[in-house]
Amino acid sequence: MNSLSGRGDISWARKGAGFSYRVAGIVGHDGHVLLQNTERDPGYAFPGGSAAFGETNAETLAREFREELGAEIKVGALQWVEENFFHWNNTHYQQICLTYAVELISEIPMEGRFRCLETRTGGNQVWFTWMPIGRLRDRDITVYPHDAADLLARRDQSVQHIVRRESIL
Repeated sequence: MNSLSGRGDISWARKGAGFSYRVAGIVGHDGHVLLQNTERDPGYAFPGGSAAFGETNAETLAREFREELGAEIKVGALQWVEENFFHWNNTHYQQICLTYAVELISEIPMEGRFRCLETRTGGNQVWFTWMPIGRLRDRDITVYPHDAADLLARRDQSVQHIVRRESIL
């Protein structure tokens, strides 16, 4: 890891505004994708987290998968870049999220729902779920990005660029 790492996440929030630099990974298995969610947000996202200062995107993903799943991974090709503008917890956020293909090198549970190894401050437990790819279009399930099913279907094409404004800044 770079000698500059360990200086904290590249994210901040103050006075109603925030920024986040996130890196996520797509892991597929037997017609399912691995997603994460928290007890306070019923929506699902691809596993990952905030980049730390001095880390490459691959180092961020390796650290996040190790901390949260106890898994070693191989980071593949960049799949999509998201510019997200959203409102959460009384704060307007701008987030840059880079999503990569990921291959598991070590074992994790390969079905159902299971708990994250990392404990979050404030008790907001993170859970992982193997979601059938066909369910990503279901209206009763929220997945970030909202067009994840379409993006997954276009993975063999060029890197996708998404700009999503879910709030007015």
